[in-house]
Amino acid sequence: MPAVKASAAVSHVGRIRSNNQDSGYAGRRLFLVADGMGGHAGGDVASAIATRRIADADLDYDSAPEAAAALEGALIAANRRLAETVAEHSELTGMGTTVSAMLHLGDRIVISHIGDSRIYLLRSGELSQISTDHTFVQRLVDAGRITAEEAMVHPRRSVLMRVLGDVEASPEIDQMVLDTREGDRWMLCSDGLSGVVAFDDIHELMSSEAGAKPVADRLVKAALDGGAPDNVTVVVVDIGEPAAPATPPLIVGSAAAPLAFGAAAEPVKPRGIRLTPFRPHPVQETHFEPDSADYFDELIEEDERRRRRRRIVWGVWITLFVAAIVAAVVLGYQWTQTRYYVGESNGRVAIYQGIQQNLGPISLHELHRETEIDVSELRTYDQQRVEQTISAGSLAEASQIVERLEASLD
Repeated sequence: MPAVKASAAVSHVGRIRSNNQDSGYAGRRLFLVADGMGGHAGGDVASAIATRRIADADLDYDSAPEAAAALEGALIAANRRLAETVAEHSELTGMGTTVSAMLHLGDRIVISHIGDSRIYLLRSGELSQISTDHTFVQRLVDAGRITAEEAMVHPRRSVLMRVLGDVEASPEIDQMVLDTREGDRWMLCSDGLSGVVAFDDIHELMSSEAGAKPVADRLVKAALDGGAPDNVTVVVVDIGEPAAPATPPLIVGSAAAPLAFGAAAEPVKPRGIRLTPFRPHPVQETHFEPDSADYFDELIEEDERRRRRRRIVWGVWITLFVAAIVAAVVLGYQWTQTRYYVGESNGRVAIYQGIQQNLGPISLHELHRETEIDVSELRTYDQQRVEQTISAGSLAEASQIVERLEASLD
């Protein structure tokens, strides 16, 4: 029966954030990532409390249903503990956390998920996203309103529709029981990775023959190379023959530090945003909005208004651009019609209006007057000049050239 061959957990504050609100846990059977929200008001506290409470579920179970019930119960208990903490410390109001957790049980993986942290599975060289983001933009993707690529840069990509926190007593948690086999590589991460590193790049890094720890390090480095505007936490789990000795449980991120809030916490000093050369834009703070149909419809309507405004703006700019091109063409054509040249028509000297060029199918010249002077009667030098055309700045100048050619025949 497949076992955990090796696991690793890595967390980094990123290039812009001043504190780490992520937490990660890699235990005997349990593995999880939690991404706190609420800023300095308690995002780090939320993920730490949830991670420590859920870690209590890192036990042996007799069956997958028993493990699933225990894991879901641990998330509900963590949600209750967060609500109790907010009740005792009002300054933490609004804090919450995502949780993506999985329990390994023989050839089964039990998953509990809420929020926008993610769980991926690499099997036989193919990478799949197992979890579904509980975000506003994911709703838009599911509804076919935007693409996954558009969701990456959508102005409301930071809006979460479901989290653990002090909002709902019984939050809706995604539960799954999946098969696992030897050779599988599982990866849990916060959106500090998935929001920066492209899916194909994640696939390439996870496909490495390197062990769990080097792969986790490389995934975090990829996020840092991409600017890392948020905290980055990665947990990698390889299924196969277990290593000897077994890796001891590991906690990373905010859950690895002592909890400090309320009177025990050091006052937070105002900080300016530390911009990175990779991402010269401020980071949007992740926040929670109620998962209700009315609110979702309101956001959809707001998004439609934004789309309509964008279409109008683009329409105006395109119209102005086309008008500028048309004006340039008209003015250019009008200018060509102020020019004249002397050339040949039916073997005779002729005056043409315009310039001796064409703009695609549009001729930029027309015959103005054909004279009675035969080109063949002109001097050899004048014949060559007429055949090659003689430019004139006006009709009067062109007429003078014709008079001189006629006079040369005498």
